[in-house]
Amino acid sequence: MFSTCSVLGFRGKAWHFLNLSQLCRLFFILFCFFAAGVPSAKERTFIAVKPDGVQRRLVGQVIHRFERRGFKLVGLKLLQVSKNLLSQHYCQLTKKPFYPDLVEYMTSGPVVAMVWEGPNIVQTCRMMVGHTNPAEAHAGTIRADFSLHVSRNVVHASDSLEGAQREIMLWFDGHDLLKWDCIDQSVTSEL
Repeated sequence: MFSTCSVLGFRGKAWHFLNLSQLCRLFFILFCFFAAGVPSAKERTFIAVKPDGVQRRLVGQVIHRFERRGFKLVGLKLLQVSKNLLSQHYCQLTKKPFYPDLVEYMTSGPVVAMVWEGPNIVQTCRMMVGHTNPAEAHAGTIRADFSLHVSRNVVHASDSLEGAQREIMLWFDGHDLLKWDCIDQSVTSEL
């Protein structure tokens, strides 16, 4: 028990010494771990660091969280998003009253578009990103940790496998996505 506590960054000699913040952190880590379930076929998802995340220099921290979770980056680009691409990406929102503000925000600066690969990645990334409204996001999620407002919530994550496939095809050409092996995976599989 003590080694588990120290590995997770908790201090104390028993579980009852954990404070509320540490307990929340532990349960979030365990939830993400068990929600991923048994590793299945590799899935891909689309993640975008929005203009506020890029402008606040949060790209590295966002990437670090996905790498630390064991996911593999297979596509990445920095771009100034066109209104045409946004209208396709947010096609279900074009009639909403906030759509013009969304377009203005998403074109206000560069976006980092990424494709990540791993087992159960869509669901796990959604949990890691957190609720759209950062005020409702669980502690330890990207939005809870970095977002300033619901309209400036740092990242976008695909909401389903089908959505991920559609978004990946919109933002990336096939040759933009690389097939490669992580050294830790290939070393482990050779043992």
